[in-house]
Amino acid sequence: MVRILVVHDEELLRSALVQLLRSDRALEVSSIAPYAGIPDQDVLPTDVCVVDGECLQGPYGGQDAPFRAHCGERLVVLTTPSRPGVLRRAFDCGALGLVDKNAPAQRLITAVHTVAKGERFLDSTLTVALLEGAEMPLTSRELSVLSLAAQGAPMAEIAARLHLSRGTIRNYMATAIRKVGARNRVDAIRILQDAGWT
Repeated sequence: MVRILVVHDEELLRSALVQLLRSDRALEVSSIAPYAGIPDQDVLPTDVCVVDGECLQGPYGGQDAPFRAHCGERLVVLTTPSRPGVLRRAFDCGALGLVDKNAPAQRLITAVHTVAKGERFLDSTLTVALLEGAEMPLTSRELSVLSLAAQGAPMAEIAARLHLSRGTIRNYMATAIRKVGARNRVDAIRILQDAGWT
């Protein structure tokens, strides 16, 4: 019996994934919301964790969500090719399985069994997007500036939080806008969010 933990922030989709996985009698499935407090006794010991890619960050953009302590290393992440930033984050956090959300249902079950054996599963539709995700166009500082701007922080606050001058922040912002091919700050933020980088 392979023990699966499903992590998704939307109840309807989480329960649909649970029902899909329970259709395979070799799988024992439980589920949680990604940011809920998780008493240890309520979660089965887990062989494989199936996670929506959007849940890999903490609720305030941190790099690690609280559920990760229950998932171990055998992680299957659900995402799409249009979100190379999410794919890259999944790969960087050690996911063994990457499954396209638009794949047939059986592909997820195959991925779970493959990852349970300690083997890697990469959906062919995600391969090119994963390579694109390796080509993040911004430096970490430029990404920090745009991420703070995406949270609504004005230039002065961004400068104060990053301990830089306003002129330096303007330079980082202009460079980031140019690198992503955006028209302005709002367009740059949209491009990064669409790609899953912020």
